[in-house]
Amino acid sequence: MELQGVMLDRLKYVYEDTDRHGNARYYFWRGKGSRKVRIRAVFGTPAFRKTYDDLLADSAPPEKGAIPGRAIPGTYKWLCQRYFGECAEFKLLSADTRKERRRILERTFDEPITPESTRTFGEAPLDRFNARAVRALRDRKMDTPEAANARIKALRHVFKWAMAEEVPGVTGNPARDVTFFKGSDEGHHTWTLDEVAAFEARHPVGTKARLAFSLLLYTGVRRSDVVKLGRQMIRNGWLYFTETKGRARRVKQREIPLLPELRAVLDVSPSGNLTFLITEYGAPFSEAGFGNWFRDRCDEAGLKHCSAHGLRKAGATIAATAGATEHQLMAIFGWESPKQAAVYTRKANRRRLAGDAMHLMVPTKTGTDLSHFSPSEPEGEKEI
Repeated sequence: MELQGVMLDRLKYVYEDTDRHGNARYYFWRGKGSRKVRIRAVFGTPAFRKTYDDLLADSAPPEKGAIPGRAIPGTYKWLCQRYFGECAEFKLLSADTRKERRRILERTFDEPITPESTRTFGEAPLDRFNARAVRALRDRKMDTPEAANARIKALRHVFKWAMAEEVPGVTGNPARDVTFFKGSDEGHHTWTLDEVAAFEARHPVGTKARLAFSLLLYTGVRRSDVVKLGRQMIRNGWLYFTETKGRARRVKQREIPLLPELRAVLDVSPSGNLTFLITEYGAPFSEAGFGNWFRDRCDEAGLKHCSAHGLRKAGATIAATAGATEHQLMAIFGWESPKQAAVYTRKANRRRLAGDAMHLMVPTKTGTDLSHFSPSEPEGEKEI
């Protein structure tokens, strides 16, 4: 469809039309296949000319010889494509992590540099892709702080690799000093004991939902591991398995005792030959498939804010509240550093200390003399 309006002779690609109120409107349009951008500045003003010049530069046709769909060398998109294909660290990530990081980066390629621009970030030359560009990409996700921060993290990885490889055009890491948004410190919701009881009431022992729930709660494994657990991994009352997360970089063998509560559920639950959990077609779950399936089981119990990972956090919370130490939690959940375990022990200790000391706030029957706690008078303000 041809654009309605009259093309102005003095400015190439600028068209004028009139709205229903008789007001003139101006648009920049290079032709079929390009975006139509309205120029809101008053015609004939320096602001109008600047907007026009910017649009003209941003919408310049691809370099001669450029292949459609392939990034122009020296651009941000070109750098990311090299990172996907050449970075050993990226290739060693788990399949799900690679997919997620690639998705985050690729979604930035087609975003316009400014709302009125016809040029995208993917086309930006590396010498112009600076901290300001990173902040712009971050700020467009300000309504979802975790997504905004994920963009910064992904970009830091890309430019860190590019600097180490001395990729032409990369002179620094523009994402390094861009700050993160303050998001939720809690992450996935931690199940409460009432929510645990609600799920158990909706899904009784003997159902696949209860089997999945029990495996998650009584082993503390991630969903990437729970879909691989099977009877052949049980020996002499212990469960032996290899963690999925990070196994391309380091193989981590795990062994944890099989709790009687879990054994009781396993003994009466239908399961597959090699994995406890199987789909309706008799095949093992994929990690993503299991997450979606378990999400539906939570919804059936009225627990729309609960998730598989939240059960892992619930297990850590219960153990810490019962007195588990940081190193005991590390052994149970496979953490390499006490930093993560300390999150749970600190909360448990605060609760325990508050419980032990709260009664001290109640004044005694004989009265409590607070006079000696009164702040001293500042010098020069004493009564005469």
